[in-house]
Amino acid sequence: MPADSSSPFRFASASLAGLQPSATLHINERVQALRAAGRDVLHLGFGESRFPVPAAVVAALREHAAERSYLPVLGLPELRAAIAAFYGRHFGLAVAAEQVVIGPGSKALLMALALATEGTMLLPTPAWVSYAPQAQLARRSVVAVPMDPAAGYVLDPERLQHALQTAAANWQQPDMLLLNTPGNPLGSAQSAEALQACAEFARRNRLMVVSDEIYSLTAHNARGSASMAAHYPEGTVVTGGLSKHLSLGGWRFGVAILPPGVAGRELAAALQIVAGEIWSCVAAPVQYAALAAYAADPAIAQHIAQSARLHGARTRVLHSVLQEFGVPCPLPDAGFYLYPNFERWRAVLAQRNVHTSAQLAAHLLEKHSIATLPGSAFQDNALTLRLSSSYLDTEQPAGGAEVFAAFARDADDCIIHAHPRLQRAAAALAEFISGLGS
Repeated sequence: MPADSSSPFRFASASLAGLQPSATLHINERVQALRAAGRDVLHLGFGESRFPVPAAVVAALREHAAERSYLPVLGLPELRAAIAAFYGRHFGLAVAAEQVVIGPGSKALLMALALATEGTMLLPTPAWVSYAPQAQLARRSVVAVPMDPAAGYVLDPERLQHALQTAAANWQQPDMLLLNTPGNPLGSAQSAEALQACAEFARRNRLMVVSDEIYSLTAHNARGSASMAAHYPEGTVVTGGLSKHLSLGGWRFGVAILPPGVAGRELAAALQIVAGEIWSCVAAPVQYAALAAYAADPAIAQHIAQSARLHGARTRVLHSVLQEFGVPCPLPDAGFYLYPNFERWRAVLAQRNVHTSAQLAAHLLEKHSIATLPGSAFQDNALTLRLSSSYLDTEQPAGGAEVFAAFARDADDCIIHAHPRLQRAAAALAEFISGLGS
């Protein structure tokens, strides 16, 4: 980063070298700027659920809005107990309250874990945009392990083993494996069988596993709910949070489930030090609202289930277009992401001066007013894009609540008649793909 010789500021060039603003946040700002200039852009670039906040959570936040005390760094004891019970109900995991740590978003907890532990990180790719930059900020080495698109990006222990051996030959000592299932950008989840094979690899090589499972409760089929902690409990940290657990985009409240026993207690002590020096504690009103969010409340469970079904129905509209034209794309298991691969049209796209995924995303935005993210943002060199259905028809303040209510009344009618922008996006995608030829 260049420095102004007259400025007193000196930047940490080693940790910031090569890093750019978050691609997922940047595309949102780009779309807003285009709209301000008069362009009507179909926003498939940002993953943010905009469904309504459950009434009980709103009431709890309102009731405790005047709270102004610093609460325990790792979280209110009763909240940690409620979250432990929540993981038992929804994931079938035996979790004790002492294994639960909370933070201002799972992203903050992932950064704290990177700071509290050490060693080279194995990262299956394509991977969410923040994993590698966070490791770099924590001065950790990252070994990217590309998964095979032809095999559906399934976790491959042989590829992981090869990457581990290559790292060791380069005097690196991998100590951590970072997983994301169900995944961003893929939208798909790893099966229980794949996670079991991965657990055996991690156990054999004494690797700590951080399993980001924040999309698990947005699963619209059974495979999306498999947890790595069920297969490797002694070595896995699971992360999650309200922005996806209850489909509450922008609610910066994260959860980490630590391993049981001595290892978990030592990790909790390390996280307490990091958290205490960075965020002190999660805001008191938010912790009390989270008590309602993680309570054994049938209305909360219904909200979670309906959110997942609605995510699935909306995302399948776009997936069906990709299927119709033979675009390779993993079947979405959870959340609202799609990851199509346009390699078969590389020659055709090259004639339009499109050679990279970044150029492909720019082409879609310029020529078809469709905002997407390029695969390169996720450490993928193929002609891939990440699409998100989450913003369509919910961007206005009341939009999410209206769609949510319409889906509860009649699911099929809602998708057909309450989603004009979703239908427009599907038509625009079809127009683009059909223009590529067979």
